[in-house]
Amino acid sequence: MATNITMPQLGESVTEGTITKWLVGPGDQVNKYDPIAEVMTDKVNAEVPSSYTGTIAELIADEDETISVGEVICTMDVEGEEGDTKEETSASPASEAPEEESTQKTGGEDTSEKKRYSPAVLRMAQEHDIDLNQVSGSGRGGRITRKDLQGLIDSGSVPKQGQAPKEPAPSKQSTPKEMVAKESAEKAKEEPAVKAPQQPSAAPVANGRVEEIPVSGVRKAIAQNMVKSKHEAPHAWMMVEVDVTNLVGYRNKVKNKFADQEGMKLTFLPFFVKAVVDGLKKYPQINSSWQGDKIIRHKDVHISLAVATEESLFVPVIKHADEQSVKGLARQIDGLASKVRSNQLSQADMQGGTFTVNNTGSFGSVLSQPIINHPQAAILSVESIVKKPVVLDNDAIAVRHMVNLCMSLDHRVLDGLICGKFMADVKATLENMNEDTISLY
Repeated sequence: MATNITMPQLGESVTEGTITKWLVGPGDQVNKYDPIAEVMTDKVNAEVPSSYTGTIAELIADEDETISVGEVICTMDVEGEEGDTKEETSASPASEAPEEESTQKTGGEDTSEKKRYSPAVLRMAQEHDIDLNQVSGSGRGGRITRKDLQGLIDSGSVPKQGQAPKEPAPSKQSTPKEMVAKESAEKAKEEPAVKAPQQPSAAPVANGRVEEIPVSGVRKAIAQNMVKSKHEAPHAWMMVEVDVTNLVGYRNKVKNKFADQEGMKLTFLPFFVKAVVDGLKKYPQINSSWQGDKIIRHKDVHISLAVATEESLFVPVIKHADEQSVKGLARQIDGLASKVRSNQLSQADMQGGTFTVNNTGSFGSVLSQPIINHPQAAILSVESIVKKPVVLDNDAIAVRHMVNLCMSLDHRVLDGLICGKFMADVKATLENMNEDTISLY
């Protein structure tokens, strides 16, 4: 008998995960703690290690399938069969009697698990308006699986909500006229179903050439998080323009020496994060999160940093950023970016953020409206530094290095007044950054 391997809980609030890639196949020999699958959650990508040494018997979950924590993802023939006895004892002698009882109640068919639906099944049923009460499950205890629903969708016989089987009326019999009218009505209802395949399934494309791109598990998680943030948090937005000419001159002056001494590039981002952190310490209201019936004001400053790849967006966290120098922030940023590129981010790297900085200027953006990293109260985008003609205080015109800082805020937590003060403080800090006011160490 094979041992069931279940979806582990990859975080305190994680309830499900998506199998993005299987690293093993049926018949493969694995050792204990060997990775068997790559799993994506709404917080992080992680590898699932094997709990036993043995041979993979069957892959239950498909790639890109979302599985609840505790559900079976594969089965394994464990060496020594120690795992079998652990897994199977719960379904043997002690549980045989209740199982037989439930089987007798349902006429020889075990449906004890029929009403237990995974989030993936519920989501699929909602998308296709499927009445789960009319679906027979092929899973253990009659549990409905995604494959059961997909089979119904492919066959075209989807039991719709509100179309439960009608029971005959107990007393009243239909007259011949009523029977004819009923048959005509049912025939009329059936005609659109017959003609439906002849209708175009989607709006015509102008050039007639399309390409279908499957939605990856990571992209689905990003989409769900963004929709949740936009639907739940009333977004407000503001932008300030900052003259960073002095900062540009200072950074250009020290960057080569810094690279030689520290072995990494000195970008502008650590200076911007430093200015943001100083502002959060002066205006702690910004460093908050919405928690339904209360607002949490965080005393520690943990900066979430949006890092994009070609296919995904990750938000690792710089812990205790208020205790870091510019050099410390630069090293943290460089290390987290390297982890993202090498797919080595851990669950701990992604947790605990209190405010997000988004470096959209790295790919040339000059203006953006970022979506809040729920449940945080605000997010700030640093745009591209560009040269512009600027009118100075003495009415002279000069070419200066200018940058836009764009901030989105949750209006349930923050108002324009406090956010305006915060942005003005960040602007003043950046405009006064030079070799006399800021130290790398």
